[in-house]
Amino acid sequence: MDDNLPRTTDVPDRSDEATGLAIAGRGAHCEVDGVRLHYLDFNETAPGTPVLILPGITSPAVTWAFVARRLATRCRVVVPDIRGRGLSENRPGLGYSLDDYAADARGLIRAVGLERPIVIGHSMGARIAACLGSSDPDIASRMILVDPPLSGPGRDPYPTPLASYLTARAAASNGATIEAFREFNPTWTEEQIALRIQWLPSCNIEAIEATYRHFHDEDVFRYFSELSCPTLLLYALRAKVVSPEQAKEIEHLLPAGRAEGIEAGHMVPWDNLEGFIDAVTRFIIAHR
Repeated sequence: MDDNLPRTTDVPDRSDEATGLAIAGRGAHCEVDGVRLHYLDFNETAPGTPVLILPGITSPAVTWAFVARRLATRCRVVVPDIRGRGLSENRPGLGYSLDDYAADARGLIRAVGLERPIVIGHSMGARIAACLGSSDPDIASRMILVDPPLSGPGRDPYPTPLASYLTARAAASNGATIEAFREFNPTWTEEQIALRIQWLPSCNIEAIEATYRHFHDEDVFRYFSELSCPTLLLYALRAKVVSPEQAKEIEHLLPAGRAEGIEAGHMVPWDNLEGFIDAVTRFIIAHR
């Protein structure tokens, strides 16, 4: 490993509001096929089935720490900075296809010793999870796909324009205040907005643009019928990313899965953390 790696991010202990348990996230790096990946590791010595969270297009690992802490009251939870984001590698010329992302996730699972984890993917991360499960059916014990973009060849475009991501990143890079940033995330707490402002500039523009392009030229539907492990499609009822009709279509494609709507916008745990934790926990318990 390179001695000049960026500083890892250790997430301080926070008292979990539901249990009072303080859980720290340890930051570390690993190398997967020549790509350096940074990740946060919560409750890493916990027994039982671990959880891997794959975040969305502009969500570095630290922004998911509040969710990871809640899940880590029961098990180990690992959250990576997806390549091109956070403290993971973002050099020019990296690939940002679903195959590239899935290879990183597969390599990370093996590098940090996650044995058949429960994989939770949100938005872009849900597409990555579907690709991963399709290419390696035995790698996960269960999958939870949270509001995956369903755009692709022959389908409607993704409802959020690329300019929205780039405008928010530029605002954060230019020192936007919390109040000014509320137009992008009106329901979030001040702490969540501050964290987003701090970390959004770490999301490489090339990674954002290439990923958004692949939202439209990669067909995620072809993966659903190949997910053999128990799978939950959790879709946001207050967003336009997955419609009830599309949820039914996916539910029919999943060999061992079902769909469930949740009262939230696309950034589900930010809008409805308790509902998200409840849906995830019920699914995990039902498929032990």
